[in-house]
Amino acid sequence: MEDAFSSPAGAALQREAGVPEPLTPLTELGRTYELERVQAFVLEHEAKRVALQFPDELLGDSVAVARALEEMTGAKMFVLGDTAYGSCCVDVLRAEQAEADALVHFGPACLSPLSCPLPVIYVLGQRPVALELCAEAFRALHPNPAEPVVLLSETACAHALEALAALLRPRYEDILVSLPALPTTAPGWDHPPLERFGRFFPLGPGRQLENYGAFYVGGSENGDNSGAEVSPDLLQLLLGWAPSRPFSSCLPSSGQARAEGPRAVRARARSHYLVERARDAHVVGLLAGAPGGAGHCEALAYLRKLVQAAGKRAYVLSLGRPSPAKLANFPEVDVFVLLACPLRALDRCQSGASRGLFRPLLTPYELEAACNPARGPLGLGPYLTHYSDLLPGSPFHVPIPPPDSELWGTPDVSLITGELRVSQASASSDVPDVLEASVLSQRSRLELAESSPAALFLGSRTWRGLEPQLGQTAPVRAVAGRRGIPIAYEDEPGS
Repeated sequence: MEDAFSSPAGAALQREAGVPEPLTPLTELGRTYELERVQAFVLEHEAKRVALQFPDELLGDSVAVARALEEMTGAKMFVLGDTAYGSCCVDVLRAEQAEADALVHFGPACLSPLSCPLPVIYVLGQRPVALELCAEAFRALHPNPAEPVVLLSETACAHALEALAALLRPRYEDILVSLPALPTTAPGWDHPPLERFGRFFPLGPGRQLENYGAFYVGGSENGDNSGAEVSPDLLQLLLGWAPSRPFSSCLPSSGQARAEGPRAVRARARSHYLVERARDAHVVGLLAGAPGGAGHCEALAYLRKLVQAAGKRAYVLSLGRPSPAKLANFPEVDVFVLLACPLRALDRCQSGASRGLFRPLLTPYELEAACNPARGPLGLGPYLTHYSDLLPGSPFHVPIPPPDSELWGTPDVSLITGELRVSQASASSDVPDVLEASVLSQRSRLELAESSPAALFLGSRTWRGLEPQLGQTAPVRAVAGRRGIPIAYEDEPGS
């Protein structure tokens, strides 16, 4: 556990940055990164300054790609590298700082709407898919030819779904192919498609997505397919898909498939537990993790209002990517809520409690299920993976009840502690308005102190730091202190 909160002394001084090695041969660079399509995009928008966003695992090719595109387009290329929030999201802030006219996003993407009209093109990659093996796995898991099924995949395998559907349609009556919700995608659909989970679903008239089963192509070939960990993309589908419909997955290269029902049940049970933890919480930390997403500021204001209506207090924190070391600085916070795209908000495996966080990390929908009594218990409606689904104007929006509503006085017992929870009416009387900067309270010794969760938590601790002891210590002459940096002082052994 201590490794999660600190690093060995001197590690920062001995670390070498190094230069990433090229990953792709120059002869394959144009095909792998679709340079001709990117060239057409840059020339179409007449961009003079173009930002190139790479995740960490692709930075080895960034220099070669930038040089090739500069020669092909004549535009100036800037490599943004990995963002401070998440590589799947378009880094609008860095692109604006570079005064870029357009942005090229390489690698997996969440395809979330942007807050500004920046021209963006996505290069998702094309992972090899063994079509015959995947078709054989589909037939084994879905023996009923009349069963309606949607073909889903991770973004790098989306190119093969239509070919997979062509192998299955001679036998199966209703095969629906989903497409990534790219901003430039405009096929000739007769009816407007349904957009959910970062995908387009071209449903026919009178058809609903809840009537379809799902077959997902993706996952790690090196990992254990029977393990409990799930990728964020697959997790959002397991939580958001209708529980009554079958859901299965298949590895693209080996064709190894499995029914995802048991993992979906475990994921929903985990979500129910997090909702209970949020209901027991008194202080909620709202982590701003998607500053470039559309509706982010509105969603942040809505969650602050929701937390206040539920009789709780809220901290708004901008920390970049959540980590145990960062969140440990706020021990007074009971639960944290990551306001980000679904792929990062549901990244339980990498940033959840199982990886060292001392407090649970929730999604915005789990917070609303805990604090909005009008929403109803978790599981009665669809699991909303994007924070924009909670805002007014969305078909899934549920208004917060007024303070005099009888919904706030409904008896509620914690399923974790077994204690009766305090109603909203009695709890909110002690909570200040979220718009106020601070509240001052008078102590017995006529001292003024800020009344906040951090101050109350500090007052409950037995050790509160160095005591001033004014008038109790004799003055002494100033002497030379320690030299060096805190991680390795000069007088320490081995420094």
